[in-house]
Amino acid sequence: MNALVKPRETDLYPPVKGFLERLGYEVKGEIGAVDVMACKGNEDPVIVELKTGFALSLFHQAVARQAVTDWVYVAVPLGAGKPFASSLKNNTKLCRRLGLGLLTVRLADGLVQVHCDPGPFVPRKSKARRGRLLKEFARRQGDPSRGGATRDGLVTAYRQDAMRLRAYLEAHGPSKGAVVAKATGVEHATRMMREDHYGWFVRHGTGLYALAAQDTTRAVKP
Repeated sequence: MNALVKPRETDLYPPVKGFLERLGYEVKGEIGAVDVMACKGNEDPVIVELKTGFALSLFHQAVARQAVTDWVYVAVPLGAGKPFASSLKNNTKLCRRLGLGLLTVRLADGLVQVHCDPGPFVPRKSKARRGRLLKEFARRQGDPSRGGATRDGLVTAYRQDAMRLRAYLEAHGPSKGAVVAKATGVEHATRMMREDHYGWFVRHGTGLYALAAQDTTRAVKP
């Protein structure tokens, strides 16, 4: 197929039909609202919903077909490049969570690839990720960031700690890290000033830290 010609859902049908027939299924298209239906003896039927790309409507259709059979797949043309690879990875995860199978069709030669099969999904919990979120929640003072905001300007607990260090140095001048830590309650004050993530701090002699020259005239703001 010419790469400049936008594929149609019907272009996916012959490769998908051939793939299922090689697995021993009898395959027919457009059975009721179903794009592709495949049957083999007394086994549960296999249903495949075809789309020219990942879309919410594709998943709506596929989930609706789960009222007929557990063996429901979605199929899309195989794309190229990093954007498609990322989309494929994310949508494979979504299919697993929804209990759906996922096929891609390489239209140039009709190759059908199975990226996941239908089946029950039990999410793996990440104790480390949960711990990081709970720690950030506990450290965050108040609720300074509106939900849905972009990462730019986001007021994290780390930033709040850095702001306390900056305010202390602005008021007291060059100070030892241990003194700053005790006065502000920021346990890792010395390390934070040494790492200087925001460019606010500078080492001012042995064990002493002060505000960077460009920051000395700034007001302490979120």
